[in-house]
Amino acid sequence: MKNLWLEFKGFALGGNMFDLALGFIIGTAFAALVESLAGNVLMQLVAAIFGQPDFGGFVFTVNNAEIRYGSFLTELLNFLLLGLVLFGLVKLMKMAKLGNFRAQGSRECPHCKEFIAVDADKCKWCTADVHPAVVDDEEGASPAR
Repeated sequence: MKNLWLEFKGFALGGNMFDLALGFIIGTAFAALVESLAGNVLMQLVAAIFGQPDFGGFVFTVNNAEIRYGSFLTELLNFLLLGLVLFGLVKLMKMAKLGNFRAQGSRECPHCKEFIAVDADKCKWCTADVHPAVVDDEEGASPAR
């Protein structure tokens, strides 16, 4: 029983599980922040422009069935504003050099058939020049070919 407890403790407090838990907690807090910015700031700007914070009152009736297209428009606008906020935050973080925004994944070298990073411009195995599949736009490189 003691060995099982020690094994569980090593698993639960090990690097991967602890990193995952911290990432989940920070991700939840970040999602609340972004949602608050989109809902409490940007949607209020929409309310200032259109006179109301949502379009839930926009409906039309077909054969005694209410079609609430205003609610759909509100959710669509929320989605677009949330995406805009996320895009802006990621761009700001990239400009401030915060976080790891390197391309993830691997691909096959066309020469030696070994796996290399998707943003590699030289194969680490055969040292052949390869075109990166993903190019970081901040390096001023031309788009991927």
